[in-house]
Amino acid sequence: MQEDAFSPLEPLDELPPHSPPEVDVELMLQQLQDPDPYLRMQAARAFCEIEEPRAVKPLLALVRDPCPLVRVGAAYALGRNPDPAEVEVLIEGLRWDWNGYVRKGLVWALGNAKDPRAYPVLLEVLAEDIAAVRLWAASALGQLAQAQALPGPALDEVVAALCRGLAQDPIAAVRGNCAWSLGILGQQVKLALEDPIVYTMLTRQLLTSASRDPDWGVRDDARLALQKLADPDLLEHDSSQ
Repeated sequence: MQEDAFSPLEPLDELPPHSPPEVDVELMLQQLQDPDPYLRMQAARAFCEIEEPRAVKPLLALVRDPCPLVRVGAAYALGRNPDPAEVEVLIEGLRWDWNGYVRKGLVWALGNAKDPRAYPVLLEVLAEDIAAVRLWAASALGQLAQAQALPGPALDEVVAALCRGLAQDPIAAVRGNCAWSLGILGQQVKLALEDPIVYTMLTRQLLTSASRDPDWGVRDDARLALQKLADPDLLEHDSSQ
């Protein structure tokens, strides 16, 4: 896959919190299993904006649809309709589907699922996928932390991966999402870990990025993450930079 083959942002990445469109839900449920790929795609996209538990099972089947446009719609629709049953299917999709648009949707859906089973594959994606997919893996890890869905033993591994991303990723937007997630994780690390090494690693990287990252947006993201920690010593240190 080419690093620049996909835009980091797509219209479906941030599904707006508006009232769902007026569609025939029963018809869309039928179309999810239609032989015509265009109708399957149309139905999957409808459930990107409609919460309907009955759609989950047929949408799971579409994760392996031969048409990539159908798979994209199914991934985002599952993100709109999170269910514990879909987590393993989404993870498996990332193991075999190398279409960048589909992978973005799968990662986005895993972040919305907020399930601890997702974090190992999200770490893999953050380390080695294309930029657009790394972008959402970084924020998905923060979503897991926000929902307290990361097991205690995983915190140090996730913090280390996000620190590497914040320090080394060549794409500013990915670094910014790493900073956002570290701000959430930092609050948990202070409470969950008796060993201060992980917290120190996290705060040092945020302080470094807040003052030295070449992108002003990432510097700002790192400062905001530090503010989330509500640590007077860190805030004083950052203000002196």
